[in-house]
Amino acid sequence: MRRVSRLAATIAASAVLALTASACGESSTESNQNENNEESGELGVGIAFDVGGRNDHSFNEAAARGGDLAEEELGVTVEYQTARNGETDADRVQRLTALAQEGYNPVIGVGFLYGNAITEVAAEFPDTTFGVVDSVPEGDNTFGMTFAEHEGSYLAGVAAALKTESGQVGFIGGVENPLIQKFQAGFEQGVADTDPEVTVDVNYLYRDDDRGFSDPARAAEQADGMLGRGVDVIYTAAGSSGQGSIEQVAGAEGAWAIGVDSDQYEQPGLVEYQDSILTSVIKGVDVAVFDLIESVVNEDPLSGHHEYTLAENGVSLATSGGFIDDIAPQLEEATQRIVDGDVEVQDTPQ
Repeated sequence: MRRVSRLAATIAASAVLALTASACGESSTESNQNENNEESGELGVGIAFDVGGRNDHSFNEAAARGGDLAEEELGVTVEYQTARNGETDADRVQRLTALAQEGYNPVIGVGFLYGNAITEVAAEFPDTTFGVVDSVPEGDNTFGMTFAEHEGSYLAGVAAALKTESGQVGFIGGVENPLIQKFQAGFEQGVADTDPEVTVDVNYLYRDDDRGFSDPARAAEQADGMLGRGVDVIYTAAGSSGQGSIEQVAGAEGAWAIGVDSDQYEQPGLVEYQDSILTSVIKGVDVAVFDLIESVVNEDPLSGHHEYTLAENGVSLATSGGFIDDIAPQLEEATQRIVDGDVEVQDTPQ
């Protein structure tokens, strides 16, 4: 297995392009088409988003930044496509197959739901490189990009415990699955290690339904309930659903929201709520996507699996807005303890 050839020291902060949604299996309107790639010699890259599309202000948007940066720095063209709620593996296989048949390379699935589909399609196209975010597919021509979400969430827990005035903080997960439970586990441990007197209220939008990543109204309801119970810091790991939680928190005096995946303070669609976004747990999805595209451009494609950790800035805590500047020493100390191995962050709730 090859390891990552290049990891950016910090998460790329490129400007966000115009945001538009797309239908299942159709090219999104912001896509760059793959026309004339063979004649021009340009590489065409296919990126298949999870539900919510690139305008989720979160996970998919992070992947899009990696594609945008590859267009700018590597001269590739990128085709973006978006999933819809309720899709099956067969739907995802169809989308990925179409991208591979059209000559896109690499083909990248954004989200663990693409894991099985990537494994299946990669076997049919051995000369194409396939990548998937948050899953480890099988195949010599596949690359699994996972992240230490629990480590970044631990830091969010430290921040929440230090910033709460009520002694009550909350976690909202989109879907109760092992991936999102990593966020919960790290957050709870960070809170407990910082102040064991602080309580954590945990709720999930759905137990087993990917609508949990695209239902902001339900997230707003959950956040409203938490605020009513005295919670004053809410960390939401639920894709585009998180916007509903952030909006609800912004309407409550003295309450803080913690964003996820992207620096949500910097998202244009959330600008009116900036003053309520304490920080965000950033996943370097853009870095991972760029790494894979660059490796294919260099004709030395990545394969196997790589976990992007806190030690290599694969996950981090955003400082935009300056709201956690006053607790920077405690956060730096917590970061160092994790990096040095003095603290082992659990990836499942206790």
